[in-house]
Amino acid sequence: MRAFVTGAAGFIGSNLVDRLLAEGESVVGWDNFSTGQERFLAKARRQPNFTMIRGDNLDLPALKAAMAGCDFVFHLAASADVRFGLDHPRRDLEQNTIATHNVLEAMRANRIERIAFSSTGSIYGESTVFPTPEDAPMPVQTSLYGASKVACEGLISAYCEGYGGEAYLFRFVSILGERYTHGHVYDFYRQLRVQPDRLRVLGDGTQRKSYLHVHDCIDAILRVVRARTAPAAPHRTAIYNLGTDSWCAVSDSARWIAAALGLNPRLDYAGGIRGWAGDSPFIYLATDRIRATGWKPQLTIEQAVLRSVHWLRDNEWVFDCRT
Repeated sequence: MRAFVTGAAGFIGSNLVDRLLAEGESVVGWDNFSTGQERFLAKARRQPNFTMIRGDNLDLPALKAAMAGCDFVFHLAASADVRFGLDHPRRDLEQNTIATHNVLEAMRANRIERIAFSSTGSIYGESTVFPTPEDAPMPVQTSLYGASKVACEGLISAYCEGYGGEAYLFRFVSILGERYTHGHVYDFYRQLRVQPDRLRVLGDGTQRKSYLHVHDCIDAILRVVRARTAPAAPHRTAIYNLGTDSWCAVSDSARWIAAALGLNPRLDYAGGIRGWAGDSPFIYLATDRIRATGWKPQLTIEQAVLRSVHWLRDNEWVFDCRT
């Protein structure tokens, strides 16, 4: 495999790059470094089979040129700040949907037929089926992020049908672990650095969420990609939910984080069953399909939360890199 990884300097992308290189693959990384970090690629840059190219998915000519010679695309680059989608309503369209169209066009220009895509459990909106399977009825979308990812999935499957490609769509729960730089653990830790005796929690704390450690996520992705399950899937598009078989309340996670830091803050709840407009109060995905391949997560949600806290504690420089 000569893999092309978009978002290679990001949280999941850089962990995937390291794994691919460790397993002997050649990797071309692609990132505009809007949120990705050079430090995350320090180990990769020492490998002779790694090439890093700075570029943006909205620059189609540059993307086509960078992808030349590759035979598989891991498309992980995206606008990841789900909560702030309404503040920048065009960002999800551009960085997720239009960017994905450009990735597909660059693949077509280079005759690359296989792609793995980081979708999201948010596309299920406020599901009424729990745990939510891959073939659950698609609801009205409640977030711009989720809506943009649904559009990405549609483009990818249509390209596979029209041009004979092979796609792996992974609908993640929230991913945690080393190099984690956005999401509730990051936000809670950042608050507690400034004000250790008080923690503001969006919503009423009863929101129920599932999480997965980044290494378990990458294990699942590589397992099915290497097993080549897509050719036997409908329209050559294999869809997998990725998550654990449990969930936790936001208030539980807040307490785990505070305890790991040796703190006992007062929890101040903003109120309401959602943390923000478009936030789903319950996300819990069925993972029977990915488990049928022999995969299972190695870490619990609590362990994944604590691994994230420990990494942030040892790498507080990341708080100075994001506004």
